[in-house]
Amino acid sequence: MGRYVTRRLLQMIPVFIGSTLLIFLMVNVMGDPIAGLCGERACDPATAAQLKREFGLDKPLWQQYATYMGNLFTGDFGTAFNGQKVTELMGTAFPVTIRLTIVAILFEIVIGVTLGVLTGLRRGRPVDTGVLLGTLVVISVPTFVTGLLLQLLLGVQWGWIRPSVSAYATFGELIVPGLVLASVSLAYVTRLTRTSIAENKRADYVRTAIAKGLPRHRVVVRHLLRNSLIPVVTFIGADIGALMGGAIVTERIFNIHGVGFQLYQGILRQNTQTVVGFVTVLVLVFLVANLLVDLLYAVLDPRIRYA
Repeated sequence: MGRYVTRRLLQMIPVFIGSTLLIFLMVNVMGDPIAGLCGERACDPATAAQLKREFGLDKPLWQQYATYMGNLFTGDFGTAFNGQKVTELMGTAFPVTIRLTIVAILFEIVIGVTLGVLTGLRRGRPVDTGVLLGTLVVISVPTFVTGLLLQLLLGVQWGWIRPSVSAYATFGELIVPGLVLASVSLAYVTRLTRTSIAENKRADYVRTAIAKGLPRHRVVVRHLLRNSLIPVVTFIGADIGALMGGAIVTERIFNIHGVGFQLYQGILRQNTQTVVGFVTVLVLVFLVANLLVDLLYAVLDPRIRYA
């Protein structure tokens, strides 16, 4: 196991470098950051040249990337065009988005897996048909429609929640935004769990466990569910980074100042340092989440062993 983890960590290095390089190149070709910094009125040539020197934009692109990576390993993610450190923006944005992601993941696990098990064990029955139709509707409706609808009904008309989240963004305030963020993924988790349960229900080891006289709940939880969760865990592990990076719409609707909000502002203002810094951290989240998922396979299925 130790050698496997070491090998995976070494494999993450070129993936991280390649991903950050691609992000750096894409962000730097999306527009002129100096033009975005100057606003509607174009900067005069002298001011533009001074700003480029100040932010290192007058150097070749490869040299800018080398400088960025060198600073990155010292914990310096650069400075936004407003003079604020990118690490300071991360310190305020990531805790909020992490709380939002935790709420969304809990919805996926609790509701998605539960509905998937119920429908997988009762495949073809009315409850199965109803859940399948419900998940199809959730997948078909865009997230911004779901978010605006819940905000209008629960926040404006019925007054059950605040239409916009406060600056503190407590877990209680993030329940509805977390449900909106997790809605599509929750539907996929339900369908994925249902398919996996229905397929493994006919496996030999399940029939053997039933023939041995084991209680039904033990057969379902200890044998059937444990082996059926492998594809679900794979999806949820990859979805952690996707939820954090894809929360732009949800955070805009509920006025949450998290990662999505900062990415939106960075793209809107062509603030390359902010965008590259935040996406770099999201790349690390993806890599670590995938490593943890691979290690969790051995816990769920004893037949999987890493040399």
